[in-house]
Amino acid sequence: MAEGQRRRGTELETAILRAAAEELSTSGYAGMTMDRVARRAGTNKNAIYRRWPHRAALGIAAYKHLAVARTPAPDTGSLRADALELLRRANATWSSPHGTVLRDLLAAAADEPALLDLLRDQAGAGPMNAAWLTLLSRAVARGEAAPTAVHPRVAALPMTLLRGEYALRGIPSVPDDVLVEIIDEIFLPLVHGRGAPAHDRPAG
Repeated sequence: MAEGQRRRGTELETAILRAAAEELSTSGYAGMTMDRVARRAGTNKNAIYRRWPHRAALGIAAYKHLAVARTPAPDTGSLRADALELLRRANATWSSPHGTVLRDLLAAAADEPALLDLLRDQAGAGPMNAAWLTLLSRAVARGEAAPTAVHPRVAALPMTLLRGEYALRGIPSVPDDVLVEIIDEIFLPLVHGRGAPAHDRPAG
């Protein structure tokens, strides 16, 4: 970068995140070093450390930068249909380039406690969790669920189970019949058990 074009603030932060995301995509978390990110971003390590105190924090921030697109909640008019659609979208993401990066971070977390802690902190705070809360809120507004169903742990349950299936099977895509089972046998009974009316229960 030429003199007089020194970046600051949001512009520099975006450049660092973009560089870190590119490193994650091309080299994986194991190959993403502060030195390589700094060179790719055209800055120095001090500029990175001022914003992210360690590699784990930068790795999570870079993944969020990759997945910056929002996840709109489906609105089919049915809690069951909405939940299935959202879970299917999430399942498809595991097979995408973003999913590859996330799986790499999850694998690395086994040997890096700081990364595991950050992944846990982010598990319920992203766009996907917000979409599940929106889905539940709409169900309440339609009279399909009680207000007590709108709870962060209820919203997080389908994704937690999906991640568990991935860990168990070791593949990035879970069979659709398992997704249906997660919704019909676990998620909807939990919602109904928190005082929801029964008219959204699947037939048969």
